Amino acid sequence: MILAIDIGNTTVALGGIKDGRVCFVAHMDTVRTRTAAEYRVEMEKVFAHRRHPERPIRFEGAVLTSVVPQITGALAECARHYTGKKPVIVSPDIHTGLTMGVPDPHAVGKDRLVDAAYAAANFPLPVITVDLGTATTFNVVDENRVFRGGVICPGLSTGLRALGERCAQLPQVRLASPRTAIGVNTESCMLSGSVLGTAVLLDGITQRIEEELGRPATLVVTGGLAKYVTPLCRHPLTYDPELLLKGLALLYQMNAPQPRHNAGSKRHNNPNFHRGRRPHAKRRERREDEAKAG
Repeated sequence: MILAIDIGNTTVALGGIKDGRVCFVAHMDTVRTRTAAEYRVEMEKVFAHRRHPERPIRFEGAVLTSVVPQITGALAECARHYTGKKPVIVSPDIHTGLTMGVPDPHAVGKDRLVDAAYAAANFPLPVITVDLGTATTFNVVDENRVFRGGVICPGLSTGLRALGERCAQLPQVRLASPRTAIGVNTESCMLSGSVLGTAVLLDGITQRIEEELGRPATLVVTGGLAKYVTPLCRHPLTYDPELLLKGLALLYQMNAPQPRHNAGSKRHNNPNFHRGRRPHAKRRERREDEAKAG
């Protein structure tokens, strides 16, 4: 099983991935002042709920992506503790299967890179990924697997929270999918503007990107807030809540060091090979020759 760690602005996602399948997902709060030891305490709480006395969790390796540089090192240390190996850390310097077509590849959010790499490997090109989280991010990969860039907007919950905090007469609103575009009270007006507005944003930005590409594109949406928005979108799309974790597993497979075998390893793994002994057939032939000679 592979340990996948996604360090986001609000939460740290931990995933266990085996044979390309996400076996579990858990979350911790992103706290920029925590040390590696403090994060290990939190991770122990997560793993304690998933351990079985006869089937303990064992990780053969780890892969990590982060948009919070302050705690990347601490969680990389935690990953090494649980696997005994240095984790694969996502950056434009590792193999992603993409050609970076932007002036400064290192300025691209690492989570965006993961989403784009997985989508390019598993969906028809060109492909657009959208992650609805603290920020709403679009990534564009063209038909030649070139990462062309994207769009960054305020996140759905970020916008709603800002309205409640900055506008004296507007309340904090619980997220839901609005039933109509026309709100009949303050709360429904805010939901329509925020949630339906995000759906219209996805449709509209996708249409503009397709016009610039000169062809239709596959749209793949992920993120914790997507479930409120995707039912309201009109552009055909695929919703995959595990897109980033699957992408991390893919990048681990593409970049993790492979175990080395020496030249004689295959011979020694042969169950019919015994050091210092001849094969049984040779001994039988020798006995038959001796019998004939006598």
